[in-house]
Parts: sequence; structure tokens; C-alpha cells
Amino acid sequence: MAKTRTRGPGSTYSRVVSGASGRVLVVDDNKVIRQLIKVNLELEGFEVVTANDGAECLDVVHHVRPDVITLDVVMPRLDGFGAAAQLRADPRTRDLPVAIVSACTQNEVEAGIAAGVDAFLAKPFEPAELVRVVRRLIERRDRRERKGAPAGRGRG
Repeated sequence: MAKTRTRGPGSTYSRVVSGASGRVLVVDDNKVIRQLIKVNLELEGFEVVTANDGAECLDVVHHVRPDVITLDVVMPRLDGFGAAAQLRADPRTRDLPVAIVSACTQNEVEAGIAAGVDAFLAKPFEPAELVRVVRRLIERRDRRERKGAPAGRGRG
């Protein structure tokens, strides 16, 4: 699928309008991983803001107002599951799409689902897959908002 390549001149997504195609809050305690995710999303037209851990994520989320949050699982102060659970408990952020970017073991997936996570991306990941996951979450959120339907994830 050549259309998902993230390298090379110009954007590989011709349908993206000029300007940012969404704001992503990237949360990871590893500076290299944070930068890798940031660069790959910025190459595709996303505006990216970063946080070092779940506690910082909760501190900045209301100021940043992201369209999507990517969370690592293992982080100091507050891990990804704790951050996701607190995001879901807050009426201002409960419908914000959240993707876990981690090893994605069976236990992590189960804990993520329990915390209300919308998507999972296993490390090491392909940059094109990262972009697909983020775009899919933004598009799903946009469709819900256009329909005027509640943005809940449909789980009871």
C-alpha cells in the first residue's frame, strides 16, 4: 500500500487540506520514541504536542485540546492505563480518542479496554501504521460529531 508511506517529498495523502489535519497529544516517557512519533505525525500534517507521562498529560490536555492522544503504558508518576481511566472519568475528555502505543501484550490490551482505550499500536511500529491509527480515530470522531450523536464508544 504505497499510499501510506510517510517518507518522500510532499504528502502522500492528497485529500489533506492545507494546514494541520488534527492535533495529537503524544505521551511517552522515552524522549526518542516521543520524537519519532512526533516527526512521523508532523510529516503527515498533524500538529503534535508532547507530554512526558500520564500526569503531565492530564495537566496539559485541557490547554492543548487535542483531537487524539497516544499513550505509552509504562511511565513514571502515572501510567497510560491510569491516564486513560482519568480521561474517561472527566466529562470534558471522556470522548477523546485514545490510542495505546506500547508492547500491547494480552494483559495490556485487556487493561486498556477496561480503561476505555480506543486503539492499540504495538511497538515497534511502522510509521505508516501510526498515521493510519491516528487518522482513523480522528475520522471516527469527526463522523460522530457531524451526525450529532454522542461520541461514546458504544460499549455499555
